[in-house]
Amino acid sequence: MKQQGLVMVFALLVLLSITVLGVSAVTSSLSQSKMAVSMQQSGLAFDAAEAAIAGVFFESEDETLLTDPTKTDPLSEARQGNVFDPQADTMSCFDDGQWTDRHMTEGGLSVGDRHTTDGTYQSAASSKSWSRTAFIREQACRGSSNVIGGSNVNCHVFIIRGCGKVAGKSAVVANSLAASVFGPASQ
Repeated sequence: MKQQGLVMVFALLVLLSITVLGVSAVTSSLSQSKMAVSMQQSGLAFDAAEAAIAGVFFESEDETLLTDPTKTDPLSEARQGNVFDPQADTMSCFDDGQWTDRHMTEGGLSVGDRHTTDGTYQSAASSKSWSRTAFIREQACRGSSNVIGGSNVNCHVFIIRGCGKVAGKSAVVANSLAASVFGPASQ
């Protein structure tokens, strides 16, 4: 009789340990699933930030926009706006109106258009994509010939910050790119 009670206690301990292992496996699986979803959403936000940077270059190379005297591309607009000092200034994705702003929407990029309307970038992910562009400085062009880097031409350096956000996430993903373009020397 005492042996049967001992077997039952042993069986209950084995059952308890199997239950604990099962619960921890489910908890671990849920944590991994949450991390995977978070990584996917961060990736979507990063893609939106990259698209915003690409949108600035699209507009800056758009021949129709560049030849229309009533419109400005983002780099020309930033050149006429506030000067960004990397030592003293910060460029946040939330600095509305301080820098040159552009938005990417589901409509994509259209030739001849300034993309200034805020909207959803991808409705499936409910993400937003926007950029901030600012002029940093004018400098002699490095790596160019004397003809290109003559006294009438300098390199104009800009900072472009692409920003992306997925609805339901508090974080905004940002990526920055410095761009240098040939332009007329100011002095």
